[in-house]
Amino acid sequence: MKLSFSPASPFARKVRIAAIETGLIDKIEFISATVAPGTANEEYSKITPLKKLPVLILDNGDVILDSYVIVEYLDELAGGGRLIPASGATRWQVKTDHALLQGMLDAMLLCRYEKMVRPQGLQWQAWSDDHWNRAWTGMARFENKPEVLSRPFDIVQIGLVCVLGYADFRFADCGWRKAFPKLDAFHQRMLERPSVKISVPPAA
Repeated sequence: MKLSFSPASPFARKVRIAAIETGLIDKIEFISATVAPGTANEEYSKITPLKKLPVLILDNGDVILDSYVIVEYLDELAGGGRLIPASGATRWQVKTDHALLQGMLDAMLLCRYEKMVRPQGLQWQAWSDDHWNRAWTGMARFENKPEVLSRPFDIVQIGLVCVLGYADFRFADCGWRKAFPKLDAFHQRMLERPSVKISVPPAA
């Protein structure tokens, strides 16, 4: 299998962590890819018209899109149930919590683009503030979910690690640690896991 990725992508990081946790990391070839708003990448568009990272290309040429779907595929390939519950009410709660985290990352990425990519004079501060507030209030929600922070490692914890890591990477002065001490303690504990530690993005 081949995975398109960038070390800076929190979505690709999620898959890298999952690949290590499921024992499948050695079966994946990592292919560096660059995508950016307003920048053409015709070759990558042939793989996915959305031009999003990551994409998993199977040995038969089939393409699996979206970081969550890729993690679900890897989890099933490894026997199922390690990172995503196979059935029952817990499965749907986990999928819902992860969808929230995915949306938080999307919102943070849009804030990044608004600040760093959109030309000066065209930036929409209220729009950016609204998206940042979605990520921030999401963090506040997980600050008050002790069951998520303390249970065995799963896709929700992986997603939360990627949110907090991306906040450190692109919004280092946002103050999330001071605002959310339980998330800070959770993050420090998670950094003791090899899969989390080795996938930390490079210094911005």
